[in-house]
Amino acid sequence: MTFCRTLANLLLSGTIACASTAHAAGITVHDARNRDVTVADFARTVSIGGAITEILYALGLESRLVGVDTTSLYPAAALHDKPNVGYMRQISAEGVLGLNPSLILAIQGSGPRETMDLLETAKVPLVLVPETFSEEGLVEKIKLVGHAMGVDARAECLATAVGADLKQLRTLRAKVTKPVRVMFVMSLLNGRAMVAGHKTAADEIIQLAGATNAVEDYDGYKNIGDEAIVAAKPDVVLSIERGKDSLQADAVYTHPGFALTPVAANKSFITMDGLYLLGFGPRTAAAARDLSVKLYPALADGSAFTSALSAANCRQ
Repeated sequence: MTFCRTLANLLLSGTIACASTAHAAGITVHDARNRDVTVADFARTVSIGGAITEILYALGLESRLVGVDTTSLYPAAALHDKPNVGYMRQISAEGVLGLNPSLILAIQGSGPRETMDLLETAKVPLVLVPETFSEEGLVEKIKLVGHAMGVDARAECLATAVGADLKQLRTLRAKVTKPVRVMFVMSLLNGRAMVAGHKTAADEIIQLAGATNAVEDYDGYKNIGDEAIVAAKPDVVLSIERGKDSLQADAVYTHPGFALTPVAANKSFITMDGLYLLGFGPRTAAAARDLSVKLYPALADGSAFTSALSAANCRQ
């Protein structure tokens, strides 16, 4: 009952401030719901989604942030300095609105749905940022976030820098003559691997790195058995670092399915930071470059990017 009363007060009261820092007429943002959202004030912004937070810091807007979610792992100062509203798929409406935000930026897929519905009824603009796993989607994400925050010039600067990195990545990728087959494994539980198919961040990062996704038959994530693993013939297993829950190389090499593939024969197992690898934020081109060099060591020479991604002029 206390929760309901508190939430109702937050939703209905005028204590959800509209500080006068934005354009008087407001900024119109067309978001992932195919809706136009008017943003009148961005002085107290809550960011839900690690890539959004990373973009905001890259744009020099950290002083406007009053809360972030648990996927906001980069830069480390985000979770250290800002209140934590929880995991992006398990957000509490009360936790978000209790920070008295003037704007909520949430990555597409945030939830649960009940929470998002409650946030939409609040007197706070909610911008749902599209999550499209592609080069174009990454650049547009940066521009949309910058537009919602009233810093189009900074966003254009950052988008240009990221675009330059992506261009250099295409040049590096063109040097690959024989793409390896990579299987992204999210987890390996009870002998079954949860792997990434098409239309996933993992699928796109594998392609950006100049490799081929060994999983070809479906979209999204799926648990597969030994026969499917053997049939996919992966050359490399890719996974993310998750602390004590990280997938270990030995668990892959001794697995009955992977033991019959080139993965075990060549001891080919790669792990990388999850947000860096799959976040599709400003560092994505660099992450794809790092993955490419791990897959094709001969590409290491001359693979460094030269863009001004972290240049101060994108923060001013």
